Amino acid sequence: MYYLDLYQELKQLWSADTDQFEFDGLTVSKYNFKSASQHLLPGAENYTCQKHGKHFTPDSIYLNDIGAMNDHIYLRDVEIKENESFSYRVFMPNGEKRVNRALFLFHGFNEKNWDKYLPWAYHLAKQTGRAVILFPIAFHMNRTLSLWSDKRNMFLLSEKRKKMFPNVVNSSLSNVAISMRLHAMPQRFIWSGLQTYYDVIQFITACKNDEHPLLASDTTFDLMSYSIGCLLSEVLKLSNYNGYFSQSKLCMFCGGAVFNRLSPVSKYILDSEANIALYSYMVEHLEKHLEKDAHLKHYLAGDHKEGQIFYSMLDYKVQREFREQLFREVSSDLMAISLKQDSIIPAYEIVNTLQGAARDISVPVHVHDFSFKYNHVTPFPATEKNKELIDESFRMVFDQAAEFLMSE
Repeated sequence: MYYLDLYQELKQLWSADTDQFEFDGLTVSKYNFKSASQHLLPGAENYTCQKHGKHFTPDSIYLNDIGAMNDHIYLRDVEIKENESFSYRVFMPNGEKRVNRALFLFHGFNEKNWDKYLPWAYHLAKQTGRAVILFPIAFHMNRTLSLWSDKRNMFLLSEKRKKMFPNVVNSSLSNVAISMRLHAMPQRFIWSGLQTYYDVIQFITACKNDEHPLLASDTTFDLMSYSIGCLLSEVLKLSNYNGYFSQSKLCMFCGGAVFNRLSPVSKYILDSEANIALYSYMVEHLEKHLEKDAHLKHYLAGDHKEGQIFYSMLDYKVQREFREQLFREVSSDLMAISLKQDSIIPAYEIVNTLQGAARDISVPVHVHDFSFKYNHVTPFPATEKNKELIDESFRMVFDQAAEFLMSE
C-alpha cells in the first residue's frame, strides 16, 4: 500500500472519532487523560511548588493590549479545560493484550490534527511490534478550543492582526491564534512545555503503578519525535526522571537544535511578530525576565532539573558545556534524521547542537534529500504526483528510525 493510500485510509478511520478501530493488524484505541499540572499555567492568582514548599504571586499584569484584541484567544491558560482533560491514542499490534515496550510519537509546533502522523505511527508499530502512543503537547491538537481552528473566524482575526501590525510577515488563519497568544505572553512557550513534560511523567508513573490496560508496569518507553517535539524529548531523556528513560532510545526527525537556532516564521507555524517576541523574551532578555518572575525562575533556574535542561536548550551559547556533557553521556541512545531542504530547522543546526561545538559528541545525524518537492511542514506530501517516490522516501526514513529504536 502506497503512503498516499495509507494516509487516506487512516485519516478516514481516525475522523470517525470512535473509541477504537482496527486496521491491517493494528488496533487503535482512545484513552482519556487529565493533567495534574494545569495549575502551573499563566492566569492563576498564586502558585505553589509542592515539591519544594514554595509559594509565588504573579508580579506581572496578565492582560495587555496585544491580547485584548480577541477575548476568545487570550483566555487564562489555567482555566482552559480542553487543555486539562483530553484524549490520546495508542496504536497496538493485534493479539497483544499488554506490552512492556512502547514508543511515544511527539508532533511539531502549531499542529491541529494528527493526520500526517498516522502513517508514521502505523509504520513504527508494524516495524517495531511496539505500542505507539500519540500524546498531544499542551495547547496543540485536541488540547485547544475548536474556535482556534475555525477557518472563517481565524481568517478575520488574521486580517485584523495585519492591520494592527502592518509589517507582520506570514500571518495566516493557520497561525494567528498561537501567534497572538505567544506575542502577548512569550513565557507561555515555557509553561506549556513544562506542563507537557509533567504530563508525560504522570502518564509513565501511572503505567509503573500498573494502571494502564495495555502497558505493563515494567514498560520501557522510547521516543520518536518531530520538530519542536524533539525539544520535549530531549528534556525527557536528559533529565531521566526516576530513571524512566535510562534504557530509552530517542530518534529525532527534523529537529534537535536549540531554540534560538530555529527559524519558525511560516504561515503554518508562527508569524514574524510572535517570533520576535519569543526571541526577545527567551534569548535576549531571559535573565532579566527571570529576576522579575520568581515563579518561572524557580522552575528554570532553581531546583528543578528538567527546567535547568529546558533553559540550556533555549540559547546555543548559554550553558553550552553543561548541555553538551549531558548529550555526551547518552550519545549512544540518540539519533537524528534531518532533511537537506529544511529551512525551519536546518540540518547543520541539528549537528551543531547534538554533536557539539567541537564535534566531539558521537550522535549520528543523517541528512536526506528527496527528489520531489517537500519542506519542513510537509516532508511527505499526500499527493498523487510522485507518489511512488514519496512512498519510497517515507519508508526509507521510518525504516531507519525503526531499526535504530530496536537496536541494543
